[in-house]
Amino acid sequence: MTLPCGQKVCLVTGAAQGIGRSIVFNLASAGWAVVAVDNDEEAGNDLLSQQAVKDKPVVFLHADLADADTPEKSIALVQTRFGRLDGLVNNAGFMGTRLKIGQVTRSDWHNVTAVNLDGTFFMTQAAEPLLRKAQGAIVNIASTRAFQSEANTFSYSATKGAVVSLTHALAVSLGPDIRVNCISPGWIETGDWQKPSSACTPQHSDEDRAQHPVGRVGQPNDIAAMVSFLLSPDSGFITGQNLTIDGGMTKKMIYVE
Repeated sequence: MTLPCGQKVCLVTGAAQGIGRSIVFNLASAGWAVVAVDNDEEAGNDLLSQQAVKDKPVVFLHADLADADTPEKSIALVQTRFGRLDGLVNNAGFMGTRLKIGQVTRSDWHNVTAVNLDGTFFMTQAAEPLLRKAQGAIVNIASTRAFQSEANTFSYSATKGAVVSLTHALAVSLGPDIRVNCISPGWIETGDWQKPSSACTPQHSDEDRAQHPVGRVGQPNDIAAMVSFLLSPDSGFITGQNLTIDGGMTKKMIYVE
């Protein structure tokens, strides 16, 4: 596909639902071409049917970040369809099953690390030549669970902490050609950003809202807007950073009285 002069291309993983879907919509509306990678084919096809991406250069690849060949397949599609890559958003994530420490098997552990950490690194590795040529940018999506935890979320918290550290390691290693930054979302409501068979109408209590100094629960576009900024030339002096977007929740001291 021949792109208009100056049009940029981004690859987004975990792109079909939730925060990823909002990122795709935001980038498409800003004029980017997007390769959307997700392991849910139903959700991916629904993504392409949405008005926000109709008649725009958005293509879907059904693939699982846990599979070793997915990075190469993804970049091959980028190269074939668009011939360039200016941005990479490593958004795909897998929570896994909450298990007590004595119940966690190696398989349980690796099922999470394969997507959240391995997938982020090896997708970056595969994208590096095209991104370097374009002087592009990478945004990794971590989580505030890198800094605080609920019980029995060992592998998820560990991998999200690793993504924060990986971000600055990549920024130092790939600069100055490629900038690499990270976003750690807090509570982002994605119930109404799912495929139709899974979507639900969010219900938040006064207590839910009061936990956040801004007075509300987060929305996917809160993250998508920052992704677009970090991919843009306006953030050209920012690299190696983690930006926490959580409505101030992690800064609020909570005591049980």
